[in-house]
Amino acid sequence: MSSTNVPKKAYKNLDFLRSESARTIRILSEYLEPTHRLDHNKINNTILFLGSARADSVDKKSPLYSYYWDAEKLAYLLARWAIALKPKGKNFVVCTGGGPGIMEAANRGAARAGGLTIGLNISLPHEQDPNPYISPELNMVFHYFFMRKFFLLNRARAVLAFPGGFGTLDELFEVLTLVQTDKIHRKRVYILLFGKEYWDSLINFKELIRRGAISPEDLDLFRFVSTPEEAFSFLEAHLPHFLRNDKHVPKSNSGL
Repeated sequence: MSSTNVPKKAYKNLDFLRSESARTIRILSEYLEPTHRLDHNKINNTILFLGSARADSVDKKSPLYSYYWDAEKLAYLLARWAIALKPKGKNFVVCTGGGPGIMEAANRGAARAGGLTIGLNISLPHEQDPNPYISPELNMVFHYFFMRKFFLLNRARAVLAFPGGFGTLDELFEVLTLVQTDKIHRKRVYILLFGKEYWDSLINFKELIRRGAISPEDLDLFRFVSTPEEAFSFLEAHLPHFLRNDKHVPKSNSGL
């Protein structure tokens, strides 16, 4: 048989791999390849930064300008602290959605501290370029939103929600719902809303209680912080118990 008549092997047949019939393979690939990369780089757990892609680092008149630099400073403090812990593997690695704005600020701060930093981007009709501060070996892009969300949260031990728009609100309420329903055990992740004034003006959480939409104890799922120092002080005090194999802390996220 001549080489020109040799059929393609299935895993080299791009027409098939891009087809509807192969969607399961593509989804599985988006689970296995990032998992391999995270394990290869010994990433035990992460700190996830959420926030607006529109936060400006230059225009001081921008309403999100100060939040950009607060995120940069907080990520720097956390990464510098985590590096000094020196446990087996890498813990509390700064992770973002990989784009500009608050995401860039967090990757930037962690990189300034000399730490590895993760960016989990998403392919969109209008492409969102990855920011330049992501560690190359941990710079990933996803096709499926649900697989990206899985990796944003799967190894997160803290979620820091900075001011943002629809995407930030979507991600914040997703993690709150997962913790509220015990798909992620509440002892496995701390949720901090950065910028109390912003969040209070945006969401009337107490009204949700008044109307019976949530329970009063649901407000205990998160806490407000307003400065990098306040957020760092809380996480510095509370995150280390994940390294001590506390028998009262569940070993894994049940729903993730």
